[in-house]
Amino acid sequence: AAYGSAPYDDEGVKPTKRHVVKDGILEGYFLACYSARKLGLQTTANASGPYNLFLNADLDHTEEDLDSLIKRMGTGVLITSVLGPGINIQTGDYSRGAKGFWIENGKIAYPVDGITIASNLKDMFLNIEAVAKDYTTHSNYFTGSVLIKEMQIAS
Repeated sequence: AAYGSAPYDDEGVKPTKRHVVKDGILEGYFLACYSARKLGLQTTANASGPYNLFLNADLDHTEEDLDSLIKRMGTGVLITSVLGPGINIQTGDYSRGAKGFWIENGKIAYPVDGITIASNLKDMFLNIEAVAKDYTTHSNYFTGSVLIKEMQIAS
């Protein structure tokens, strides 16, 4: 059992392994009994939130670790921290303060702070180029470092 495992959710329903998105198609929601009933659907045993949510990319290119992802990037920004809520859930517009490191020739060149990164969630998901296999293990959300082809950067 992984860190975020539970034998049942807050309503006593047993969680099961399932895909939420597969091959780019939404296959499921996160529904407690009340929301499932209102939608005429079945609960997904998520009254306490998702359990062990993995982002696995079925891409042509997956890197082993962050260093190889940085080399693949070539030039860009490695974001290590974001600030503020900055997401419009209706439109998908995404704009957040950020800090991290400027990457030049596949290597960390210098730190950056006080920048703004912006895009649209749809574009961000469509422009994922690679996902590293460097999962963190201190949460029940699992994803490796993600390389997004293009975003706007301002300072």
